[in-house]
This record gives sequence, structure tokens and C-alpha cells, in this order.
Amino acid sequence: MKYNFDEIINRRGTYSVKWDGGEFIKKAGLTNRYDEETIPLFTADMDLPVPQPLIDALHKTVDHRIFGYTVFPPEYFEAIQHWFKKHHDWEIKKDEIVYSPGTVYALNVAVRAFTEPGDGIIIQRPVYPPFTSAIEANGRVVRNNALKPDEQGYYHIDFADFEAKAKEENTKMFILCNPHNPTGRVFTVDELKKLAAICAENDVLIVADEIHGDLIRRNQTFVPIAKATEENDRIITFTAINKTFNVAGLHCTNAVISNKELREKFSKAMGHQSPSPFMISALIAAYNEGEDWLEQLKEYIDGTMEWVVNFLEKRMPKVKVRIPEGTYIMWMDFSGYGLTPDEVHERIYHRANVILEDGKMFGEEGLPYQRICIPSPRPMIQEAFERIAKEFEDVN
Repeated sequence: MKYNFDEIINRRGTYSVKWDGGEFIKKAGLTNRYDEETIPLFTADMDLPVPQPLIDALHKTVDHRIFGYTVFPPEYFEAIQHWFKKHHDWEIKKDEIVYSPGTVYALNVAVRAFTEPGDGIIIQRPVYPPFTSAIEANGRVVRNNALKPDEQGYYHIDFADFEAKAKEENTKMFILCNPHNPTGRVFTVDELKKLAAICAENDVLIVADEIHGDLIRRNQTFVPIAKATEENDRIITFTAINKTFNVAGLHCTNAVISNKELREKFSKAMGHQSPSPFMISALIAAYNEGEDWLEQLKEYIDGTMEWVVNFLEKRMPKVKVRIPEGTYIMWMDFSGYGLTPDEVHERIYHRANVILEDGKMFGEEGLPYQRICIPSPRPMIQEAFERIAKEFEDVN
């Protein structure tokens, strides 16, 4: 079926963090202004309807009228295996799959299970803030292998620095984000092989967050790191339907761990997790029948990104931005205005009444940047950028 992603669906009154979470958003320090005119584009969920087969599956679950303790049926694992074989040529065995109610939760479990307080963990800033909190809140030490942007804003890995940090005596883990949030890089097979080889040589465990792996541009190819390298015996990969199919509220992450010893240790640390029947129904329907929807979604997101780039070139040429290789995130550099990050924040969040995410949340490398999540109806995105542009018209 053909989906209308331009349709604006009112999400207020549906317990949405974006649309009903004003007090939470203020307490989190994102903004001091939140009202009925606010356009929130800060968090990675979509203001777009999910695939119809997924909706039908949830209706069928509701119609049963009993929602008791739930087991994982064979169809659950088969759907995962089929999807990753078809879309990424990645063979996953049923026994390698471990369920978690969320990726951030799974990340914290992995940090506690496989490292000790004081151990070093490599991340690549600017990066998703919960990576840092998972390390520091658990008493571990951040080893920042900062990604380096070139003149065109394209980010590269500093392999010499990565290897030096991997060689440090107490470095035990590397948390990879691929596709990378917020820069949008989709790392190449050669890059992944090199990272994996360095980690294998220095006995550094790789924990790969690949939950944006299905959200890539039309001309890009995403390869899971466990598929890209033969050095995959010490890799834990997190996958999810949450981002791909816009079901973050259903809590479904799957860790793929080929090493039996690591898998058993992770499972023990994870503890018993009882799935929701709604999550089971959603995953099976999404992976088995959601491909057509996803192709339409990616085309729509690509079109929105092209619109954003063209708009900024005409109306805000001092903003540096490029279409990312993956994710539905755009990473915008406002340094050309010569304003402080606080002054940029004031114009966007308070005067334009649009909520993004300040780049400083992703590490000091992000200071002049703003992150925007753009999987919303294009008219909403256009209204947000019109408001923002108006507030920068007086800056020479």
C-alpha cells in the first residue's frame, strides 16, 4: 500500500515524550519554553504512522483480550534471521539472540558484565550521550577516540589515536555506533575490519550499537561489523526494530552474540526479561511484512533531507550541513554565525520555539552543532526551519 507521510497526526494526549513531556523536557535542560506552539524535533522517534501489517498484528493481539506472561515463539527468531540474511547477508543462529527491553539498558548491562570499575572504554565523540553515561555512571573511564571532520564536514576515524587507546593497559571495551549518531557516518568494511583487528590484537571487547542499520540512504550499503570481519568472536551487536519501524515504546532490542561464553555471561547479567505480547507481534509483522513501508520511508526521509539542504543553502548559508550516509538525523554546524552556543540555543529553542538537541550534549566536539531528528511530516519540518531562519535574519 501507499503511505502518506505528509499527514500530520496529533500525538498530544498519547503519553508522547516529545508532545506531552513538557515538564520532563524542561527538567532535562533542553529548553525553558514548552507550549502548544512548540515543535519538538529532538528525540529519535518518528511522527509518522507505522506499517499497516504491524498495526493489524497489534489489533489481533488486542482482540484476543488476554495479555499474560509471554514466551518467544519460533517465528520471532525466524523473523530476525530472515531479515538480516535478506537485507545484510548476515547469518544469525537462533541461539545467538538475546532479548533486552532496550538498547541503553543492554549497553549498561554489557558495561557492568564485561568491565570493572576503573577500566577504560573507547567511544567516538561526538556521540549519543547515553554512551558516556553508561561508562561514567558505572565507574568506568571514557577513552575518547574523537571522530575528525574534514573541510566538507565528513567525519573520519583517527586510527592512530584509536590504536593508542586500545593499547592502554586498562582499556577493555569499545562501544561502536554504526551508523553513527549524530554524524550519520556509515563506516566502510575496510574501516570496520581495521577497528576489529586493533581490538582483537589488544583483547578489547566490541559492543556495537547498530540500531540505525536499516535507515540508510539510497546510495549506501550498511554492513554489520560482525559480518564485515572474521575477528568476530568478541563482538556483541545490538539490533532493534525500535528505530526502523518507529516502535520505541514497545521496547525491543536484540543482542547477537556468537561467543557462547560471552552470551551466557551477558544473559546472566541481563536476568530474566519477560517480553510483551505486543512486542512479539510487532517484531514478527515488521520483519516479515514491513519492507515495502521501509522503502517508502527511506525515500521520504531522503527527500526531506534534500529539502533541508536546499533550504539552508538559500536561507541560512552560514549553516554547514551534509546529508548523512545513515540515520534520520542531521548534524548542523552553526559556527559560521559567530554566535556562542547559548546564543544559538536562545534563537532556536526560545524565540523560534523549536526543540532540537544542543551539540554539547554529544561531547565538547559538538559545541557549535545542533542535532535534529527529521522523520516527521515534511510540512512540520518546513515550518520549523522557516521559524529558525527568521530568527537568524539579523545576523550578519
